[in-house]
Amino acid sequence: MKYALTNCVIYTAYDVLYGYALVIEQDKIASIVRQENLPGDLKRVDLGGANLTAGFIDLQLNGCGGVMFNDDISVKTLEIMQAANLKSGTTSFLPTFITAPDEGIKSAVNIMRQYLAIHQNQALGLHLEGPYISLAKKGTHNPDYIRPLDKEMKAFLLDNADVITKITLAAENPASQDIPELVSSGIVVSVGHSNASYQEAKHAFAQGASFATHLHNAMSPISSGRDMGVTGAVLESDDIYTGIIVDGLHVTFGNVKIAKRVKGDKLCIVTDAVAPAGSDITEFTFVGKKIYVRDGKCVDEHGVLSGANITMIASLKNAVREVNIPLDEALRMCNYYPAKAIHVDDKLGSISVGKIANLTAFNAEFEVIGTAVNGQWQFAG
Repeated sequence: MKYALTNCVIYTAYDVLYGYALVIEQDKIASIVRQENLPGDLKRVDLGGANLTAGFIDLQLNGCGGVMFNDDISVKTLEIMQAANLKSGTTSFLPTFITAPDEGIKSAVNIMRQYLAIHQNQALGLHLEGPYISLAKKGTHNPDYIRPLDKEMKAFLLDNADVITKITLAAENPASQDIPELVSSGIVVSVGHSNASYQEAKHAFAQGASFATHLHNAMSPISSGRDMGVTGAVLESDDIYTGIIVDGLHVTFGNVKIAKRVKGDKLCIVTDAVAPAGSDITEFTFVGKKIYVRDGKCVDEHGVLSGANITMIASLKNAVREVNIPLDEALRMCNYYPAKAIHVDDKLGSISVGKIANLTAFNAEFEVIGTAVNGQWQFAG
């Protein structure tokens, strides 16, 4: 299989190219050439002047397309999520499994292993968000299951580090003492759902934590000029990546603007989406709790935000139109920086020769017109 994507503006993550075509062979990017230099007999796919970029990588996705991974731990659920993702330009993601009993975590890990055996470069491993978090910043997580990390489960996590890409834990949870071992095994440790002090958060970063989960949400804030909290520690640390939800609800657009100025190339757009994203459902179950969609928000019966109802393409649109981030930089926040944050930038997250052909094309109205996964192009619709 060899073909060329033509009539598009190519955002490589390094350059913006006009008048060029992208040649795909099998599952990889074979070349980037001037369109007039394409062989006459090569199959062409005309993108109608659309923007072409590396596929979006969502590092925090609880569910979409009407399903939730926590509530249906199966390969089928992940496949439904992937199909829904493609409609909004997301070609790769971290399925996020929130606080649950040990047997639930083990099941999620085993299902992820099964999925990865049959699907490459789509789900990129599991994100365990909890249960080693803070009761004070639990959000929608079930407090009955929040706990320290015991020896048996630590051994399980380390033994399965090849399919566990990221773990979110609280800097003040006793599990933070295990950060060096988790990181040595290849797991990205993220500080989140944490009420820690600035000093505790900085210690977690010094121990090897390299990410922070949904900046500003479920973390101790900057409450004064003398109390910086986890939020201050994240903003002040130049080498720490963080995700941010750009829906205008979880974080105001003004705060996104400030975060971008401070974090630069360490700020990644995430959705933290749940079942309604990419569907028209109005209520769903999230770890045994009924969640309602009200005025675009996903809330529990007490009005607590319980995941987001937004897609990556909608987040990109907000970043450009509401936060005034230039399109090329906003795209890097959706693909290149996330790839670097979880160490897959050698094969994903940008357009260059030899990388996996996971791609997204969208028009000036931020409508996804098509995607490629492992080189297989399909138009939306």
